[in-house]
Amino acid sequence: MASRRPWTEALWGYAFIAPTGLGLAIFYLWPVLQTAYFSFTEWGAFGGHTWTGLENYTRLFGDPEVGRAVLNTLTYTVLGLLGIPLAIVFAALLNRPGLGGVTLYRTAFFLPVVTMPVAVAMLWRWLYNGDYGLINQVLALAGIDGPNWIADPATALYALIVVGVWSSVGYNLIIFLAGMQAIPKELYEAASMDGAGRVRQFFRITLPMLSPTAFFISIVSVIGSLQLFDLVFVMTGSGQAARANPAYSRLQTVVQLFYERAFVTNDRGYAAAIVMALLVLIAVLTILQFRLQRRWVHYV
Repeated sequence: MASRRPWTEALWGYAFIAPTGLGLAIFYLWPVLQTAYFSFTEWGAFGGHTWTGLENYTRLFGDPEVGRAVLNTLTYTVLGLLGIPLAIVFAALLNRPGLGGVTLYRTAFFLPVVTMPVAVAMLWRWLYNGDYGLINQVLALAGIDGPNWIADPATALYALIVVGVWSSVGYNLIIFLAGMQAIPKELYEAASMDGAGRVRQFFRITLPMLSPTAFFISIVSVIGSLQLFDLVFVMTGSGQAARANPAYSRLQTVVQLFYERAFVTNDRGYAAAIVMALLVLIAVLTILQFRLQRRWVHYV
């Protein structure tokens, strides 16, 4: 009887995780494997595919458009990380003892997170409009002739980064605020007795104790930024309408390039190779982050 119990417990365990495991296998693992297979094929105009081996990957590494899309995506990802220290500063300000209206401030910061990305993109598309956008209207009051932010190659990508940072600060702030409130108060009391001021406490206690939280947010932020699509798609469109934008080459991301190849030009085999290369890039950067976290993340 005793020997059967472990097997019974194991079967019950497998039964409980079976629905989740089956869902992951069907909706996540199988599409990845299928896409990996399609990346070695060429699709016809009316469906059907033929095996082409490494031809798509050879074309991929020699395509300058892919290189530009990767560079744009990496630039957006790196500069988008500026939202992390910004969120830490705001969280520290909201975490001050005796501050009133914290709930209101948290709600205001978190609103962009719960707003649909399409709505966010449409709002900022109007704000950035060169003819009647609110930003240029305000600049005109000061005698400044603002550019067409999304259509100017010098400003388009940075304007997009501003939207990305603005959209992510609220989520990061809530996570950091929860992390700060979990730091033992005794640490601050001991530091205060030793003569440490608020600034020194922030750098000596708050930041080191928040490093695991910052590591988590950096992982999530990098993965999300590398998959950027909706903001660019709504702001610029797709196909010929997007390519008519003078700043198109500065805004195109890897996922947008995948979309165009898969659903606009119907080059699905090449599109599958693009998205598989993106999967490898995400995996490499994630592994690199886990390696580097040993140098700056402090676990209690």
